[in-house]
Amino acid sequence: MQNLRFLGFFVSILLFASCNEHKPEQDETNTDPPNILWIYAEDLNPFLSCYGVSENPTPTLDALAEKGVLFNKAFTPAPVCSAARSAIITGTMPTTFGVHNHHSSRTVEDAIFLPEGVQTIPELFKKSGYHTFNHGKDDYNFIYERKRLYHDDVDIDFWYTFSGEGDWLEPLSANQPFFGQIQLNGGKWGLQQTYRNIEDRIQPIDRSAIDLPPYYPDLLSVREDWARHYDAAKMTDLEVKEILEKLESKGLLNNTYIFFFSDHGYKGMRHKQFLYDGGIHIPLIVAYFGGDHKFNQDTPRNDLVSGIDIGTSSLALANIEIPKYMEGKDMFSPDFKRGHIVATRDRCDFSIDRIRAIRTNKFKYIRNYMPQRSYTQPSYRDNRPEVIDIKKAYEAGKLDSVQAKYWLPTKPAEELYDLENDPHEINNLALKPAYAAELEKHRKLLKDWISTYGDKGEEGQNLYSLKFIYDRWGERCVNEEYDAVKGLRIPNSPSRNLKKG
Repeated sequence: MQNLRFLGFFVSILLFASCNEHKPEQDETNTDPPNILWIYAEDLNPFLSCYGVSENPTPTLDALAEKGVLFNKAFTPAPVCSAARSAIITGTMPTTFGVHNHHSSRTVEDAIFLPEGVQTIPELFKKSGYHTFNHGKDDYNFIYERKRLYHDDVDIDFWYTFSGEGDWLEPLSANQPFFGQIQLNGGKWGLQQTYRNIEDRIQPIDRSAIDLPPYYPDLLSVREDWARHYDAAKMTDLEVKEILEKLESKGLLNNTYIFFFSDHGYKGMRHKQFLYDGGIHIPLIVAYFGGDHKFNQDTPRNDLVSGIDIGTSSLALANIEIPKYMEGKDMFSPDFKRGHIVATRDRCDFSIDRIRAIRTNKFKYIRNYMPQRSYTQPSYRDNRPEVIDIKKAYEAGKLDSVQAKYWLPTKPAEELYDLENDPHEINNLALKPAYAAELEKHRKLLKDWISTYGDKGEEGQNLYSLKFIYDRWGERCVNEEYDAVKGLRIPNSPSRNLKKG
């Protein structure tokens, strides 16, 4: 009965966005500004049945995809939380405003401010009369006054997040449109400390039924971790169902756009923090509830979309002008087209690296600016069972050449992959003479992007930021950049307790 009631939600969903109009066409009976809700999952690849993973049923998200628009080729601008979230909330690549290093702006001395006149997505909605809220983490790498972004009044902890207590639904009303974000655990449900909380709520996937990617050895701990990502996707599906039920119970699903997406990929090695598709490929579904709005577009869509397009497209659906400084585009515009997307990776936690990627429909080009540094620099996940077991297998010579590649002490300066024939990005074509022209083409795309927008990753590390990271992580900070701050004494400063907003 509950499932039948839930499926009733979708009877009123119609497809939206005329191919001949840039702005949504509204019928005469529904001219009010639409609600926009982002359901924002952490660390989640598209391990969903609507993305073809039939062994992992996700009926709620399948229903959204069936009645809305599913994007097969959506990619995050950065494969780590704070850099990705900073980019998505500003509609601009993290390297443009210098918010690319994970957990920046944690001290007064390394504070990063957005340029004068730049406003975030929620600020623009708030300015346009919307009630704005974010139920969950912010995690932005720039200084901001939170009450300028959101109406919800919450305490922010040292990492500029909050746990999402309280009722996000209570302040909402049909008398004022809302722009909201609800943050979900997503792939983090697979972590040891949280996984036990979901086993009674979903049917775990059969561990023997899944196929591991070829870059992972088939070890029990690895198979268990990989399976938990499937289970986390099912748990996320259940949470989305509950959110929709709450909106329906208060009559707030009418004239509402639902965006479902994740900040970046799965938390495993070679996924999160790296620019292979495992790190940057994200689910993205947009559905509309109520009225006669129509997307009127083929679905699923197979064109390239960047995470920085999510906010700008939300503005366009609400008929709010997209500022010229935003690099994101309206993905529902009839002239929307991306010939390629860019993804960036810089300092993640305490490991310093600089990697850039250009992804076209057929190829992925990766430029490693620090090839002398291994893929497996010290990492926050080093003590996880699956990582320990893979490392032991490598040291014992039990990994094949594909699995061992990730553990080598250096990495190539350039990588080029034929994604149509090599979706796991294993066979590096950068040194193959037959692909010289393709390599040069992608080099130029990267060079032109840097020339057009700038890349603050070219600049050196902020010493105070390094000091903050070193104080937190200690001897795990092995990069030579930390030598300048070891033993450095910083005077007492309000930075020790800096909070935003």
